[in-house]
Amino acid sequence: MFGRLMPSEGKFFELFNQHAELCVKGAREMVGLMTNFDDLDIRVHAIEAIEKEADKVTHNTIEMLHKTFVTPLDRDDIHQLITRMDDILDLLEDAAQTISLYDIKAITPEAKRLAELCLSCAEKVQAAVALLPNMNNSRAIMDLCTEIDRLESDADHVMRAAMSKLFRDEPDVRNLIKLKAIYEILETVTDRCEDVANIIEGIVLENA
Repeated sequence: MFGRLMPSEGKFFELFNQHAELCVKGAREMVGLMTNFDDLDIRVHAIEAIEKEADKVTHNTIEMLHKTFVTPLDRDDIHQLITRMDDILDLLEDAAQTISLYDIKAITPEAKRLAELCLSCAEKVQAAVALLPNMNNSRAIMDLCTEIDRLESDADHVMRAAMSKLFRDEPDVRNLIKLKAIYEILETVTDRCEDVANIIEGIVLENA
């Protein structure tokens, strides 16, 4: 009886896709911010707006999860996937606000490279999420998750090299502290993308 009254699946995959698209938009704004400081305030506000929109998608997903009797995926997987994706944009907003609040005057090539890796990871997350509704795509999904893992490793290497250079060459302690914070936040974005990839891999293994 209850199965007939409650939605059988809801629009979970549509919501995942909406959120993944916002993650890519936020990461693109971050690369733009790192490329041109002239429009810093505009970029920061844009990332903040994207993050708020993504929060609404996350809220709608969790609300639907509570209302849906039969879900297309394990309930815990749905919750973990949307919340870990939301972490990506939370961190991108954190990075943008930190750059603004710390009054950083110039960005390093290493920080820009980390932002580019964040974008690449977000794009791979978007591609993997788009394939989730059909488990015939399992091989392609797993390949994308492997690529996200590789990009996260690349970000680790970039951050370690950036930290080494920073502590070796930066004479201004205040600037060192500022840049160190930016490096760490951006690298953590790729960590959260890897978390999403791990969740997606688990979903594929359970359902393929």
